[in-house]
Amino acid sequence: MAERENFGSKLGATLAAAGSAVGLGNIWRFPVETGQNGGAAYIIIYIACIILLGIPIMSSEFLIGRATHCNTAGAYNKLAPGTQWKWVGRLGVLSGFLIYCYYSVVAGWTLAYSLLAICNQFADKGPDDYVRVFQDFASNPFLPVVCMAAFFITTHLVVVRGVKQGIEKFSKLMMPALFIITVILVFCSLNLPGAGKGVEFLLKPDFSKITTSTVLNAMGQAFFSLSLGLGCLCTYASYFNRDTNLMKTTVSVCTIDTLVALMAGFIIFPAVFNVGMKLGPDDVGPSLIFITLPNVFHQAFAGAPALGYIFSVMFYILLMLAALTSTISIHEVVNAYVSEEFHIRRSRSALIVTLVCMFIGVCCALSFGVLSDFTIFGMTLFDLFDYIASNILLPIGGMLIGVFTGWRLDRKLCYDQLTNGGTIRAPYFPLLRFCLRYVIPLAIGAILFNQFGFA
Repeated sequence: MAERENFGSKLGATLAAAGSAVGLGNIWRFPVETGQNGGAAYIIIYIACIILLGIPIMSSEFLIGRATHCNTAGAYNKLAPGTQWKWVGRLGVLSGFLIYCYYSVVAGWTLAYSLLAICNQFADKGPDDYVRVFQDFASNPFLPVVCMAAFFITTHLVVVRGVKQGIEKFSKLMMPALFIITVILVFCSLNLPGAGKGVEFLLKPDFSKITTSTVLNAMGQAFFSLSLGLGCLCTYASYFNRDTNLMKTTVSVCTIDTLVALMAGFIIFPAVFNVGMKLGPDDVGPSLIFITLPNVFHQAFAGAPALGYIFSVMFYILLMLAALTSTISIHEVVNAYVSEEFHIRRSRSALIVTLVCMFIGVCCALSFGVLSDFTIFGMTLFDLFDYIASNILLPIGGMLIGVFTGWRLDRKLCYDQLTNGGTIRAPYFPLLRFCLRYVIPLAIGAILFNQFGFA
């Protein structure tokens, strides 16, 4: 086996980890959750959840990964040999595998809509036309599969080049591009007539909408937005150098992820209010991104179609970049596991992961068309994978990570990793350990309780 790679720079490590966290959930879920749950009041709760939930778990994944320099399954086996804790890492690999299979389907849709936007296919259409365009595309037995395959191949070409020449180089290029596009879109949206009402709606607190479910939704959003419990962060941290400041990197990644989510709100809500629309409970996920927003953008820029064309193209390219940075990190979780646990050359393991996930991904893509009648527990294959990974595996994985770090892992090892051998001060360490031991299990337990309809 070749010597294990590391990221070549601190910036590359931070941008790669941020790329893993930033994804489609930041852009299509966070703005709607904010709008439906009290605006700024929800944002305040969300940021509190990032601090109390996100930072402790992310720093735990980072220290576990760097302490072992192993894939996420091997890391737990190395830190707790001969115990059942090895299944925490394997759970992350399974979650990554399932998510990669169905997430790439939606990623392929972003590619298709980028091409539609470039070809100006959203012009001169009514609301019903956008519904028909999406339904015709998603149910087509050929086009979604081709777009998904293109995403799988692109992801494979990045991952197969390795950590430094593939993942790090790509992250250094794509993450700044993603951020620049986001800033430009925010500027354009804020300059629309009536944009102030959208900003007010997004930022004005409405505490009357805050309920127990709101708090639980905010915790769930913080958890899923940061890719916690998936193994991506642990795997990437296994490529960190010894001088990487883990807590500084954690705070940087959480800040970038939250900033992108907030800016997505500043893109969407001014445009929505410009055309006098309101986002309802159904305007989440594909419905928002591929049906509602093309209609919104077309109407918002009706007086300046050229600007509307540029806005739509940039928005769907933004989505495509966000999806790609996520698929790369998810692929790497599974690839590192297969390569290291089965002692397979990296290029060969990457090919195995790509082909197996692509095959299952085809079935997920066809769930909207020819396989729509094939259901398990009343769900299509796409919906089943989404439900199992997002609602069950990730929360359980995150809870176990907190319990493992707070109760099972040696306190001195944790402190040594977070302080780089005592060279960095860590006055926050007692609070972090308290959160891992008590706050994390209770908070994620509440999320699971809510997910299964008991709250």
